[in-house]
Amino acid sequence: MAGDSLLAALLLMADLLLLLVDSLTPHPTAPPWYVAIPVDLAMALPLVFRRRYPLTVACVALVAATVHGALDLGVGSLGAVIALYTLLVYVGRRQAAYYLAGLVLTSAGLLAFTRTSGSIGGAIITLLVFAFCWVLGEFVGARQAYHKEVEARLHLLETERDQASRIAVAEERGRIARELHDVVAHAVSVIVVQADGASYAVRSDPDLAQRAVETISRTGREALAELRRLLEVLRNNEDPAAEPRIPQPDAESMEELVDRVRQAGLPVRLDVEGGLGGLPAGVSLGVYRIVQESLTNTLKHAGRGARAEVRIRRGPQVVEVEVIDDGAGKARQLVPVGTALPGGNGLIGMRERAHVYGGTLDVGPAPGGGWRVRATLPVRLAS
Repeated sequence: MAGDSLLAALLLMADLLLLLVDSLTPHPTAPPWYVAIPVDLAMALPLVFRRRYPLTVACVALVAATVHGALDLGVGSLGAVIALYTLLVYVGRRQAAYYLAGLVLTSAGLLAFTRTSGSIGGAIITLLVFAFCWVLGEFVGARQAYHKEVEARLHLLETERDQASRIAVAEERGRIARELHDVVAHAVSVIVVQADGASYAVRSDPDLAQRAVETISRTGREALAELRRLLEVLRNNEDPAAEPRIPQPDAESMEELVDRVRQAGLPVRLDVEGGLGGLPAGVSLGVYRIVQESLTNTLKHAGRGARAEVRIRRGPQVVEVEVIDDGAGKARQLVPVGTALPGGNGLIGMRERAHVYGGTLDVGPAPGGGWRVRATLPVRLAS
């Protein structure tokens, strides 16, 4: 309301200045000040609320403009013109057309009543002012409608994007849950086999039985940890027949994965430090899937002539995975520095895999061009 208050104050000041000038040059038909000032206030003050109550303000402005014109107090018709603009922008064309017809009839009646020498010129000026006001209102109303449509479309796109991200997360969690189910089932199978072997060797070969019991203990703890994560990511009971139950790969199959990617046409260098054997099954599968998804994205997006490097470092506490490609310098052009990273299903899947095991994932343009994926996963899982 600040702008409308300023507009009303300027209009009121202009009328009061005209009233002051008229008082210095007395006119026999001029109304007294105690009549003119209330009419000026009735004309200007309602404009403060013109956006909140456009119809009410328009009716008050029309009455005030009629009285203003009959008393010949100056620029009172400007309040009605502003009200016409407000109706056209904030209410509608039909109400504005009715109001314009009332303004034209009122102005014609006032011109016929006053019968001044410049009545024809005044009528032409009044019609031009009304036409200009209508055109301006149409322009502003069209711009506001356009902005509202753009905002509605942006809101719809944001909603669809968030919905797609949630769907992708749910699908990826379901896939991870199925894979963890296979891991737990494998661990339980190992426990059963080792338990059977220990029961046969407990008397004939106690050392063998002891090693089997230790294997059972270690495998059982890992299975409990995997089962807990399975229950955390599992959201609904999907159809087991949706995807075939096949043995899942692990980090020790990295050479085979890299060989397949090389055969697909992408030169890949593999650098492994510390060995990948003995990792928890879920972590090993997560390392494999992160590298697989990263190399798949390189194949799809890096362009011809790109090269990739896979670095895996296994420490006492965490295993670090880093996949870098040169990308022919396209990654920094596609994702400028300081902008949000895209949230495709592949990135969502890698992020979910890292977070399930309490790890981290860092994805973004590499220094000097290309793309880098860096993930850390714990070597030991809390049971």
